[in-house]
Amino acid sequence: MAFATSSATLQLASSLHGEALSSSSKSNIFMGPPVTFSVSTLSGKQLHSRKQLVVFSKKLSGLAEAMRIKRERELKSTTKGIRRPPLRRGKVSPRLPVPDHIPKPPYVGSNLLPEIASEYQTHDSEGIACMRAACELAARVLDNAGKLIRPSVTTNEIDKAVHQMIIDAGAYPSPLGYGGFPKSVCTSVNECMCHGIPDSRQLQDGDIINIDVTVYLNGYHGDTSKTFLCGDVSDAMKRLVKVTEECLERGIAVCKDGTSFKKIGKRISEHAEKYGYGVVERFVGHGVGTVFHSEPFIYHHRNDQPGHMVEGQTFTIEPILTLGSTECITWPDNWTAVAADGSAAAQFEHTILITRTGAEILTTY
Repeated sequence: MAFATSSATLQLASSLHGEALSSSSKSNIFMGPPVTFSVSTLSGKQLHSRKQLVVFSKKLSGLAEAMRIKRERELKSTTKGIRRPPLRRGKVSPRLPVPDHIPKPPYVGSNLLPEIASEYQTHDSEGIACMRAACELAARVLDNAGKLIRPSVTTNEIDKAVHQMIIDAGAYPSPLGYGGFPKSVCTSVNECMCHGIPDSRQLQDGDIINIDVTVYLNGYHGDTSKTFLCGDVSDAMKRLVKVTEECLERGIAVCKDGTSFKKIGKRISEHAEKYGYGVVERFVGHGVGTVFHSEPFIYHHRNDQPGHMVEGQTFTIEPILTLGSTECITWPDNWTAVAADGSAAAQFEHTILITRTGAEILTTY
């Protein structure tokens, strides 16, 4: 799940797989003092370099403008001929029961949001085996949930199926009761960036939906999500989904023991910008293991945050990309986060294990 960036101190707001973070994380790499030159002191070679710099700057400016226009066209193409109304809350049914014999996370029974653990989730061989089992189950449940997607199916039906699959495996659905979250899975449709609460709304032909599954098995959480297509989806939205998954893959590709966390955001931003997509800064990845959410916070945009990966560590990477604005509005339910301009958003997530030479994706099936 994703964490939310606030302009003040670190706090957990509207997050299942996402916590609130300080906006001081925002990168300032494009800002700095102005550079001035005195023509009388510049040599011919320096003048030539300056001209090259000006030309390069113009090229960058032109590229940014071209990508802005492209994004506007993409956004228009998603609604052309569809006139889909904005997402509205349907009826939310009561939470589903979990058998008493299934072990539950310590936060169950409290409606308060748990504090984010400061300890990194680093494991010995036994812990890694437990993480693999939990993550494999989460991936299998997500895969089966995706097979349910078709027009007229409600997100509440998806929640029921996910809930049953998890408890049948002897595990607990981690979102259920986390900070008062009323369901066993997050279902985020179209402009919903994350933390959508399953309800009575039927999926429509042309929708996209992110299903976010986390399971608690033998004391360990496995966390994963994927954006699925429902029926005949527009080319623009298909491309957004494809590029978002590619961003996740590129973020994982840089991971290994000793690598700085900030390289993840750099790689994701570079790829998203090629297509003119916005990377949502408010929600980030997190450590995951014996606790649902812990440090480090994994930023998906360019940033200067400190810290390096350590062998044996597990955390999530879960970028959210949009066709339009990256700003979001949280519904009165205190969970559902939707794009401020109503544009489509897509998200993909894996839990990974840091190794000496790379990263192992634990949430594969």
